[in-house]
Amino acid sequence: MTDVNAPRPPRTSPAPRMHVIETYFECCGFDHTFLQGGTSVYLWNLSRTIAARGHRVSIVTPAHGRLDDLRRRYDVEDLPYDDSYTLPVALDARVWQDFPSEVRLALRTTAHRIRLDGVDLYFLSNEYLDRLPDTFYPPYSAKGRDLVFFKPLVFQVDCVRFLRAWFGQERAIVHAHEPYYHHLLPAALRADPTKLVVSNVQSNMPIAKKVYAPEVQRLFDLLGVDVKLPGPDPEPDVPAAVVQYQQLTHLHYTYPQDHVALYELTAEHADLIDFLSPGQLDFYASFRDTPFERLFRRLPIADVVRRNAHKMFVGGCAISDQWLSWDPADVDRAEVLGGLGLDPALPTFFHNARYAVHHKGQVELVRAVDRVLGEGLAANFVVRCISGSGIDDPYFHEVAARHAGRLHLEWERVPEERVFAYAAASDFALFPSKFEMDTFLIAQGEAMVAGAVPIATDQRGMEHFRHADGPGTATGFAVNRSFAEDDDLLVAALADRIRQASALWSEQPDRYAELSRRAAAVARVFTWDHCADLHLEAFTGLWEGRPPVLDPGLALRHGWFDLLPGDVHTGDAPTDDPPYDPRAAADAAVDHGDLDAYERHAPLDADAARRIFRAAWLRADFAACERVLAHVPGAVPPAEVTALRERHRVSGTRLEYRLPHAERVEVVSARPGSARALPEVSTLERTAPGVFAGEAPPDGAQLLLTLSSGRVTWDEVRHD
Repeated sequence: MTDVNAPRPPRTSPAPRMHVIETYFECCGFDHTFLQGGTSVYLWNLSRTIAARGHRVSIVTPAHGRLDDLRRRYDVEDLPYDDSYTLPVALDARVWQDFPSEVRLALRTTAHRIRLDGVDLYFLSNEYLDRLPDTFYPPYSAKGRDLVFFKPLVFQVDCVRFLRAWFGQERAIVHAHEPYYHHLLPAALRADPTKLVVSNVQSNMPIAKKVYAPEVQRLFDLLGVDVKLPGPDPEPDVPAAVVQYQQLTHLHYTYPQDHVALYELTAEHADLIDFLSPGQLDFYASFRDTPFERLFRRLPIADVVRRNAHKMFVGGCAISDQWLSWDPADVDRAEVLGGLGLDPALPTFFHNARYAVHHKGQVELVRAVDRVLGEGLAANFVVRCISGSGIDDPYFHEVAARHAGRLHLEWERVPEERVFAYAAASDFALFPSKFEMDTFLIAQGEAMVAGAVPIATDQRGMEHFRHADGPGTATGFAVNRSFAEDDDLLVAALADRIRQASALWSEQPDRYAELSRRAAAVARVFTWDHCADLHLEAFTGLWEGRPPVLDPGLALRHGWFDLLPGDVHTGDAPTDDPPYDPRAAADAAVDHGDLDAYERHAPLDADAARRIFRAAWLRADFAACERVLAHVPGAVPPAEVTALRERHRVSGTRLEYRLPHAERVEVVSARPGSARALPEVSTLERTAPGVFAGEAPPDGAQLLLTLSSGRVTWDEVRHD
């Protein structure tokens, strides 16, 4: 894939003037008193930057009952728009047990406009859109109890109706954000040749997240959408234990057969699919190296991804102009740290995130801090876990009290200037995020801009910050990805990196200064001008009618060899100048253990067979190892074959499992009941490096392997 951080060559012809309509449930980043989430900040900064390039930009969002507040600070124009209609909502009786099968919401929607910084902001108002003026978003507890839960759905329908009525046959690109909040829009606008839809994936919400299909169908009927909904998913060909375990990964949940996947509705009908970083796009394409990968490949949503991979592009994200303008040299380290009761002479570690213990790895972070300070490490920690209701885990407070004068814990919102001062007064920034929920992680970039060297998870959605690079380009330190709650491996890795970082700061100040400069330089690339460049390049191609084309690099990274243009497997005639390097395709085939793909691009001799076997062994892809042995007998040394065949040994009631590059082995057993029952999980004892032992589970039991590389994958017990 093209490096999205590289400078763009100038266009040889002027870009067309486009109309871009941004739409999301919350587009209020222009006013901090109106702000709820980061997506809102993203939308406002992107919108005004695109507008500054001479394009027409509109934003469509709910008023959230805050029109009176807006009128006090802005010139609010009441538009001649008055839309009265009845919205039918089909209810799932399994959830809405005390409600009828369908409710009909009588709505009267009005529209109001503010013109600000070259952007037209349209606010839609009605009985439902004006509810929850303080929080905007319905709490999940409203599901099955309060119809306010459907406020985002009301907005989707109102948005479609407003776009059709107000903008009529005006040509525009509709940039819609987060599939959960716009899954009706791409299909609803697909029959309108004047509206091109770009679906933006803001968060790594479970890709197979579903909604009640009759609900969607009823709204499509209301909107006159002639789209056939996908049918029920077949039962996946994977063990029940693998399916049940996904609930512990936060990556997948099983839904009833009468539900439809949100991402399928957006990906199939949108013209383009926008991601915040190259790593996020890659992660969402295959879930490689995660506990979900095996199941994902068996689900229909995997085919949806492949069919629409040519639409996927990286529009990027950015660090705020304000953070980029502040100078870390203006911060008085002694004043900031001394004011927190910390010693400015010690290396200082900083964490800044909302209080989300599983998402942000905060339990493991506090455990690691407790460990290193308990060992006597001379260091400071400034830990911000932002929460309007405080931190409810007593352990956090116990650790803070135990290490008073070394650990400052806070959860209150403070001015941005204060957060910048914390970052600039710190030497390292801790971001041990988990479950691959981060898609860009602005907070890490902000800390790096201030000169803090990152210690962060090697997640795909954060790799653009280059903390996991090798020597010469790394900006900091990396810990392996984590897909487990309260993960001992992550605690140990964090403690180890903190010790390394502290020693570097104390013993190699020149090396530390080099990392700090590199971290700041990398983070400063991510500007809103750069983000606008990426979007306008994609939007211009769409506007000019150029069909999107699959990036061969993306196909190679995910093993989609049959999608490669000119590949003999597709039946296309090979070209003199193929759009990809056959050697790169052969190397990718080694990475994926794909013998057929390798043979289409290079001779499969004994040396190649050994390379494929060894790469598969390191990935713990034992099925690929066996395919090599069957396809090229004698190519692999006997000792390596023995290690493969004898990795698990069952003797009586004991299991011994040997894999040199495994860090943890867990036995996962399905419980009786639904796919949403939680499985039984037990961890084998690590008796020596790469050796694990415990009570022998039944033949065919599932083993979850966490490798030293950070990859998490599956094996199964064999008693023969």
